[in-house]
Amino acid sequence: MTIKNSRRSKLIYTIAAWTISGMIFFPILWTLITSFKTEAEAISASPSLYAFDWTLENYRDVLSRSPYFTHFWNSVVISLGSSLLGLLIAVPAAWSMAFVQTKKTKHLLMWMLSTKMLPPVGVLIPIYLLFRDFALLDTKLGLVIVMTLINLPIMVWMLYTYFREIPNEILEASRMDGATIGEEIFHVLLPIALPGIASTLLLNVILSWNEAFWTLILTAANAAPLTAFIASYSSPEGLFYAKLSAASAMAIVPILILGWFSQKQLVRGLSFGAVK
Repeated sequence: MTIKNSRRSKLIYTIAAWTISGMIFFPILWTLITSFKTEAEAISASPSLYAFDWTLENYRDVLSRSPYFTHFWNSVVISLGSSLLGLLIAVPAAWSMAFVQTKKTKHLLMWMLSTKMLPPVGVLIPIYLLFRDFALLDTKLGLVIVMTLINLPIMVWMLYTYFREIPNEILEASRMDGATIGEEIFHVLLPIALPGIASTLLLNVILSWNEAFWTLILTAANAAPLTAFIASYSSPEGLFYAKLSAASAMAIVPILILGWFSQKQLVRGLSFGAVK
C-alpha cells in the first residue's frame, strides 16, 4: 500500500510539474509560432497553432530593418560586464558579512534587500540627471553601471547564503598557514563556492539581459540592447504582432540556449548548501 501511494504521489507531482511548466512555457511557444505567421494570420480572430502558411518573411524584414547583431552585441557587453563588475563588488562584501559579522550585519543585509522594493521610476529623475551630467546617456558603460547597481543586492544576498554554508574552520586553517585576506578569498573561498558563484553570475546575466525599463530610458541608438530592439516594433501606427514576435524570438533564443546548457550548473548552485 505504501509503495502504491508513493507511486501515485510521484505521478501526481509529475503531472502537476509538467502542467505548470507548460503554462509557463506556452507564451514563449506562442511567440515563436506567431513569428512564422503573416500579419493577417497573427491578428486573426481564430488563430491556429499550426494550420497556417509558415513564412520567414518576418525574420527577413526584421534583419533588413534593424541592426540585430549590433543590439545583440550590446546586450552581451551590458549583461556580462555588469555581472563581472557586480561579482568584483559582491564577493568581498558577502565575505565580510558572512565571516566578519557585526551587530549591524543583518540590518545592512535587510537594507540592501529593501532597495529592491523601490519602484525604478522613483529614482528615474536623479539617475537620468547624473547620467546626463557625466555624459553616460546612450553608452554601454552607463548601462553596465546601472545594471550592476540594480542587481548588486541580489548578488550579495546569494553569495552571502553560499558563503555561510562554508565551514569557518577551513578559512581559519588557511590563515594559520599564512594566507592573506586576498589569498584566502581567491585561493580557498572561491573554489569551494564556485557552484554558487556560477549560479549567481548566470542569474545576473539573465536579469540584465531582460531589463527593459532602464535600457529604454537611458539609451537611444548607440548602446541600445535587444530590449530596445524589440520595443522598436511598437509604433504609433499600431503593433505589428508577427514582426514583434520575430524580434522577440531573436532576442530570447540566445538566453534560452544559455539557460538550457547551464541548467545543471544553475540548479547545482541554487541548491548549494541545501540539506541533501
